Amino acid sequence: MIYSRIRSFAFSGIEARPVWVEVQISSGLPAFLVVGLPDKAVAEARERVRAALTAIGLALPAKRILVNLVPADLPKEGSHFDLPIALALLAAMGVIPAEEAGRYAALGELSLDGRLNRVSGVLSASLEAASMELGLICPASQGEEALCGGDIAILASPDLLSLINHFTGLQILPAPVFSNVPAVSDGNEPDLADVKGMETGRRALEIAAAGGHSLLLSGPPGAGKSMLASRLPGLLPDLLPSESLAVSRIYSAAGLLTDGRPMRRPPSRAPHHSASLPALVGGGARARPGEISLAHHGVLFLDELPEFSRAALEALRQPLETGQVSIARAAVHITYPARFQLIAAMNPCRCGYMGDAERECSKAPRCGADYLARLSGPLMDRMDLHVAMQPYEPLGYMTQADGESTATVAKRVAQARTRQTTRQGARRNAEAPLDVLALTSAGQTLAQAIAERFRFSARGYTRLLRVARTIADLAGEPEVEPPHIAEAATFRARANP
Repeated sequence: MIYSRIRSFAFSGIEARPVWVEVQISSGLPAFLVVGLPDKAVAEARERVRAALTAIGLALPAKRILVNLVPADLPKEGSHFDLPIALALLAAMGVIPAEEAGRYAALGELSLDGRLNRVSGVLSASLEAASMELGLICPASQGEEALCGGDIAILASPDLLSLINHFTGLQILPAPVFSNVPAVSDGNEPDLADVKGMETGRRALEIAAAGGHSLLLSGPPGAGKSMLASRLPGLLPDLLPSESLAVSRIYSAAGLLTDGRPMRRPPSRAPHHSASLPALVGGGARARPGEISLAHHGVLFLDELPEFSRAALEALRQPLETGQVSIARAAVHITYPARFQLIAAMNPCRCGYMGDAERECSKAPRCGADYLARLSGPLMDRMDLHVAMQPYEPLGYMTQADGESTATVAKRVAQARTRQTTRQGARRNAEAPLDVLALTSAGQTLAQAIAERFRFSARGYTRLLRVARTIADLAGEPEVEPPHIAEAATFRARANP
């Protein structure tokens, strides 16, 4: 009886949970069994492993082969178990040294010719392997992704044969290295200079970018709402190292990392208004991360906001406050990070022309009230900035001078973010505690008077102060003065007095 085992991982959200892949070769009728709660993809690994070994000139012994995935009561999902099963089997067959292979954890999908294909979760696996003081074996295309997990030995192999040759001393696999890909924008993002006029909208966009505030743009069709919103990602600074690791881990779990490289720019997501609740907040059969988690430390743009389902919109309320979302199912409970910046756009009514006497429908203003009723008060209270945009006249638009470019505004945003980091650490003003906002007594008195006059909630009052703090940061002012409070109040949606 021959026995060997190697480490791999099962995934619960973005967390990697250690799994032993055990192989026993014993006498008996020829068989190849996989036990330990494997799903369909894991069960099919038998045929992929058999074909890959045949492709490199090896044959399975005509004996009873049992593969056990430990712990046996933990569900195992995904094709990444192909490689650890193959390596444990090769160690049991004496093809590779078992002691040397045991120093690594492994994951990867096998092609029928023995090549290693990309899999999800390499970054989380690398982090867990580092905590266990193990190296990691992964596909060659994901070597850079594995490097982000820490200072561990990485074997990034293009195929199974190269791994065998490495372990037997016939060749040495080169260590993966980080590519020199610039973190800055590639220049393909739309430029803010193309937006002519719209001073109020441009100002709100700059404040939102500087402080990470949520922004609601409302106005008739063609007013430039989507055009403005599409230019926000270009204003944001690069991700901090800790933010890059957090975002990359989510994208790794979702299998969305480009060429296996870590994320360096803030993500931007813009789901269609037909998106379901699980697609937006996460869930489904495998509790995958949703759009709000894929927008972690980035931007989530919801165009035609009232057209989203009521359940999906209401599900945003808790993540907007806590920065995370918990997906609870009968068989799984997973928490994903979701610290996103919400940017939304909407028409004032279904026809879109309420307030325009020549084009509004016969149901105005009732249609506007009904349309706005699709959005709950608690959700609207979480919008830091609200801009009501006016329609543009084509001839007037063409005669307007070009506005400031994205690069110019982005410099001011970066300077404001630097002031925030110096004052309160990595947190943006949108999440800053009140005790670091540095209000003057005059500013606080004005803010309290405005909140009382327009019946702001406690949340609304706090968000008013945070927006004012961002305005002060853009102006380079150390304290929040009454003019900053007054400007912030112009962007706040107000209750009826």
